[in-house]
Amino acid sequence: METLSPTPRTTVTRGEKRAVSERDRLLALLADALVAHIGVVVSRDGTTHPVVLPTAYAIDPAGPDAGGTLYLHGSTGAGWLRSALGSDVCVTVTELDGLVASRCAFGHSMNYRSAVIIGRARVVDDPAERGRALDLIIDHMIPGRAATLRASTRKELAATAVLAMPLREASMKERAGGPVDEPEDLATGAWGGHIPLRRVALAPVSAPDSHAAVPADVTARAAALS
Repeated sequence: METLSPTPRTTVTRGEKRAVSERDRLLALLADALVAHIGVVVSRDGTTHPVVLPTAYAIDPAGPDAGGTLYLHGSTGAGWLRSALGSDVCVTVTELDGLVASRCAFGHSMNYRSAVIIGRARVVDDPAERGRALDLIIDHMIPGRAATLRASTRKELAATAVLAMPLREASMKERAGGPVDEPEDLATGAWGGHIPLRRVALAPVSAPDSHAAVPADVTARAAALS
């Protein structure tokens, strides 16, 4: 799939000019961001309510699901995970790129890249796919890290859940640049512009009981984000 083909649920109906149709730009955003938020409806103690929770994730554009696979990390003891199964869920990923200052309050905005993915989540039970998904999630945080770690224990694997979602039903929006002001607001003489933002990593900090040198994968990741 080279383009996004939104369903009625993911068709952009407000701010259509900010909609992105290229699938490779969606994949680029998902590769760049670090945190996903999953929205589910949970039932507990006789009540039903929505919950939106942050989680680590990774993508496999060539994964087994339609349009590629989004992998979400969770705990087998988490109540939201059970609620995510059997019905569709919504996952959002957002990167904040700037603050936009207009000449009027109404025109203030933010520069951003944001994706919405809707679909039916499945638990990854196949050991090979699960192992690959967990490696992808680790490497999404620090590329190359998974290969340097010991194998997970049975206890650790039993406590860890991986959900998979298809990337087929998705939409993306983005905004860039400065404010769009009306002529009468320009005439006020107030300052207009934007403040670019970017994520910056500081130097790695070794744990007090870590006597090894900072490894190359960690220094490379910090340098890439500096």
